[in-house]
Amino acid sequence: MAAPVAAAESAKRPAATSLPPTIAIIIDDMGHNLEEGERLARMDQPLTLAFLPYRRHTVPLAQMAWRQHKEIMLHAPMANTRNFGLGPGGLTPDMDEQSMVTTLRRALQSIPHVQGVNNHMGSLLTQQLQPMDWVMKELNRYPVYFVDSRTIASSIASDVATAYKIPNLKRDVFLDHQQTEEYVDKQFKLLIQRAKENGSAVAIGHPHKVTVDYLEKHLPLLDQQGVAIATISGLWAMRNSNHEMFAEGEKQAIRPAFAQKR
Repeated sequence: MAAPVAAAESAKRPAATSLPPTIAIIIDDMGHNLEEGERLARMDQPLTLAFLPYRRHTVPLAQMAWRQHKEIMLHAPMANTRNFGLGPGGLTPDMDEQSMVTTLRRALQSIPHVQGVNNHMGSLLTQQLQPMDWVMKELNRYPVYFVDSRTIASSIASDVATAYKIPNLKRDVFLDHQQTEEYVDKQFKLLIQRAKENGSAVAIGHPHKVTVDYLEKHLPLLDQQGVAIATISGLWAMRNSNHEMFAEGEKQAIRPAFAQKR
């Protein structure tokens, strides 16, 4: 009788759901390059596109990308250790809380269909507790997630987001620090390796022609490799037992204000 008992016990256990290794790809610096931006928006795969605020093509490209079922983020410019210029919407350490909050809020309002935020540059600001506290306190009002781009290893941005219970992830791989097909290929393979090792992984790339060419060619081949691709919110759900990020009515809606600044 042992076999039937064992079979009965086995029937009580839920079937194991084995998810394939899953990647998410964020494309930063959206809003400058119309041609490559349109190519990215038209791709069949669920990319996540992070738009700089107030750039020439940000609003029309974000609206087009949303119609193509892409996920839209604010790519929030933050102060860096090398003193590179941030452009409009930049967050800097010399700001007081009200200036930082107002700048961030207006940047969020300027991006159509925004669902998340990540940092553009930010190697200086993401190390500083006070500005990160102000940023996360403001983001916590809205139904948005945060991705730490990890432009510096000592970033505390995701730690502060976690303290505010903001859904958040960290970047695992940069795809195109060098703009050659060989480098992008090496990094893309590293991304897949990380996903196979850990179940999932997050990459950041940019709308460079070499990157877009590579993704157009290689993303359709992921199925053959047994690898899935998801948006950032989809990947977060996968890592969190398919929980909803936010309960309905829990957060304040972002009031759109798509003012163009050049």
